[in-house]
Amino acid sequence: MSRILVGPFNRVEGDLEVTLDTATDHVRSARVNSPLYRGFEQILLGHAPMDALVYTPRICGICSVSQSVACARALADLMEIQMPANGQHCSNLILANENMTDLLTHFYLFFMPDFARPIYSSEPWYGHVVQRFKATQGSAARVMLPARADFLHLMGLLAGKWPHTLSLQPGGTTKPVEAQERVRLLAVIAAFRRFLEQELFGDDLERIASLDSLQALDQWRAEKPWHSSDFRTFLHISDYLQLHSLGRATDQFLSYGTYPQPTDAGISRKIFQSGIYMGSEHLPLNPAAITEDISHAWMSGANKPLHPSQGITHPSLDNPEGYSWCKAPRLNHQVVEVGALARQLVNHHPLAQDLVTLQGGNVHSRTVARMLELAIVIPQMQAWVKAIDPNEPFCLHGRLPDEGRGVGLIEAARGSLGHWLEVKKGKIHNYQIIAPTSWNFSPRDQQAVPGPLEQALENAPIRAGETDPVAVQHIVRSFDPCIACTVH
Repeated sequence: MSRILVGPFNRVEGDLEVTLDTATDHVRSARVNSPLYRGFEQILLGHAPMDALVYTPRICGICSVSQSVACARALADLMEIQMPANGQHCSNLILANENMTDLLTHFYLFFMPDFARPIYSSEPWYGHVVQRFKATQGSAARVMLPARADFLHLMGLLAGKWPHTLSLQPGGTTKPVEAQERVRLLAVIAAFRRFLEQELFGDDLERIASLDSLQALDQWRAEKPWHSSDFRTFLHISDYLQLHSLGRATDQFLSYGTYPQPTDAGISRKIFQSGIYMGSEHLPLNPAAITEDISHAWMSGANKPLHPSQGITHPSLDNPEGYSWCKAPRLNHQVVEVGALARQLVNHHPLAQDLVTLQGGNVHSRTVARMLELAIVIPQMQAWVKAIDPNEPFCLHGRLPDEGRGVGLIEAARGSLGHWLEVKKGKIHNYQIIAPTSWNFSPRDQQAVPGPLEQALENAPIRAGETDPVAVQHIVRSFDPCIACTVH
């Protein structure tokens, strides 16, 4: 047995190091270290509650809107205020704009370039992949990046700027939408939709969203040449390399749900429901069952797992068992995976369920789920814009209590994001955050059970002579990590 250190993985914010204990041709075990500690949970202590809307978006420049939305939801819960329909539509649009941008960026800039590595130079599809996806040189990025930039104009129209917008408030959004602006918003989304349908899918979004089984996906792929669209290219490569056999973790999934829909009776059903998916069984989510374990983190202050509302974040290098700044979130003491695949499973999408039933959660199914989500959400964004009524309010005011608690649970692009807030004497007494990558890249817990990525890396193949195994790269990136958010 030998030990190798892989990383940092720096196509995205922050650093990540993975220590692999290896046999001759595979990974035996893995330990994931999130080495960046910044201390936002300490910075917020003693501040006025509304200050959190300024600080928390600075946790990350990639998913700052997600942090803003979670914070605003926690404050709304504290204030017992419910935003009007327009505020909900606009909040959904702003969050979806960031999330869909992230899903697209991950596919084109973080994930697909790995298949242009020289190690694949003998494969029959390599030439096309290099021409299309090679980092900084591929033709796909030259088309995708302008489409992405144009799509982000929606953020400017609705939120003023990105990242670190201040338009998201507990009672809604501060930027009203005039009638003529609705036309421009629809034009922005329509242009992005055309890019997806022409370049990514080569088909209508509704057709992609309606695929209901692995067989249906394979039949759709076979309708046109594998290089006719970028999604078909991925499916071809995935089949060739058997990516469905790579990176299986717990097959236990969590989603908080997201994109609530306003009704006459208030906010009700979400576009993506909340719940858990355990071995093909759908179960309701009990947020009280969430805990954080620090037994293998560089933390002190608790000798047992705590619910985030009682959470303690005291950094300490004195823990002899610690190997990461990341705590270990658990649900009912179980390891769960979060992300696009979890959202689609919890939301009963038949294709996602078929993929996991037949093959489990893996590199292939995680990527397919992201593509499904793009196809589902973009038409919904068009519906939200059409539902905006410029004559109705966009934001309501509320009163901050001197004492109380609030919780904000949402879905960021990378998975379940939660903010837990406690106020005493008008100031923040405790503020705890569990980010998606905290779930997926958690260290071991008190029972020495590895987190999702650590489990997914076990038995990953290692080619002869590899010191930076390409299979490990595929598995890590299939989770789309954001390390800046992990330990915040």
